[in-house]
Amino acid sequence: MAERVILEGFHAVKHAVRFGAAVGRVVVLDKEKALGLARSHAPDLVGVFEERAEVVDAAGFLRVVGRSHPTGVGGVAERPGTLDVDRSAPLVLLDNPRNLGNFGAVIRVAAGLGAGGVVSLGDVDPWHPNVLRGSAGLHFALPVGRLAGIGDVEGTVIAFDAGGQELRDARIPDDAVLAFGSERHGLSDEVRARADLVVSLPMRPKVSSYNLTTSVAMGLYHWELFRRAS
Repeated sequence: MAERVILEGFHAVKHAVRFGAAVGRVVVLDKEKALGLARSHAPDLVGVFEERAEVVDAAGFLRVVGRSHPTGVGGVAERPGTLDVDRSAPLVLLDNPRNLGNFGAVIRVAAGLGAGGVVSLGDVDPWHPNVLRGSAGLHFALPVGRLAGIGDVEGTVIAFDAGGQELRDARIPDDAVLAFGSERHGLSDEVRARADLVVSLPMRPKVSSYNLTTSVAMGLYHWELFRRAS
């Protein structure tokens, strides 16, 4: 039986449906309010909410979603069973991420910039509810999963670290693996040793670091920018 994940909020349900997730139930506290959100934020899905939205009371919503949500919309979807990564765009590798909200935000950025997928090393489940909450359901827009070890990584690995050469002088191939360290400890020795190239992001003096999501966004944008220019 496929593992189920909870979709918290209108945007999570919207993204899951748009990107072909197997969505089982869609529950709403107020159908007219949910349809209003669809008309203003996802007119392509008005019909879906008209047909599938199941009105429940607050207790019923909590039974399905597990917590309240300001939009009064929630759902249940099946987690994909396989990790089929698209190597025509860079793969984002998170090396032992610790902040689940940041992890989810990275997935959201990666989906927006067309990454080939987001994978992680370490003990955090990429489909943890807090990660899914941070991505606003965009787990379904690209492959997301966890690797057993750095040995599972194939292709050119470009690691991001303050001691590397400037990213401005590098070009990122479409099939690259972009490796980012954890918020607290940075890159592990194993990932650093596996890297084919270590690059640094441009940063003003006296500024210590960027947020993980910002770093990923800058790396992917650099790839996209020069890809368009070539």
